[in-house]
Amino acid sequence: MRTALIILGVLVIGALVLGGQLMGSRNDLVTKREAIEGTWAQVDVALQRRADLIPNLVNTVKGFATQEKEVFSNIANARAALSGARTNGEKIAANGQLDSALARLLVVVESYPQLKSNENFMRLQDELAGTENRIAVERRKYNEVVQDYNTTRDRFPTNIAASIFGFARNDAYFKTDPGARVAPKVDFSK
Repeated sequence: MRTALIILGVLVIGALVLGGQLMGSRNDLVTKREAIEGTWAQVDVALQRRADLIPNLVNTVKGFATQEKEVFSNIANARAALSGARTNGEKIAANGQLDSALARLLVVVESYPQLKSNENFMRLQDELAGTENRIAVERRKYNEVVQDYNTTRDRFPTNIAASIFGFARNDAYFKTDPGARVAPKVDFSK
C-alpha cells in the first residue's frame, strides 16, 4: 500500500511537472507570436510612411519627366497592391513590387539633371532614403523575431506543446530578390 502511494505521488508530481512544462512552453510561444505581430506592425508603419512619401516624390518628378508614364503607372500599381494586401506574405510580395518600381524611378531621375538640383526633390529623396533605411532595420528585426519563434517552436520539448496547441510555423520572411545580389555598374564615362 505504501509503495502504491509513493508510485502514485511520483506519477502525480511527474504529471504536474510535465503539465507545467507544457503550459510554460505554450506561454512562451504566445509571447513570441505576439512579438512577431508587434514587430510586423513596425514594418507596416515604415512601409506606410514610404507609401505616403511616394506621391510627393512622384509628383515632383512628373513635373520634369512627363513622358515617363510607365514608371509612374508601375509605382501607382505597386502602391495599390501594397494597400490591398491582407496577409504578411501578400504585403511582403507587394513591397518587393514597390521596391522594383522605385528603383526604376531613380533611373529616370538620372536622366534629368535639373531635377536632381531641385531642392524639393532633394528633400523628398532624402526622406525616402531615410525611410528605406528604417524599412531595412524593421525588416531585419521582423526576420529575427520570426526566426526566434520558429527556432523555439521547433525545439524539443516545445515542439510537443506547439503541436498540441496548434502553433504553426511562420515562414513569412523578407527575402531579397535574386537580382539584388548583382552589383550595379557605375559608369562615369558619359
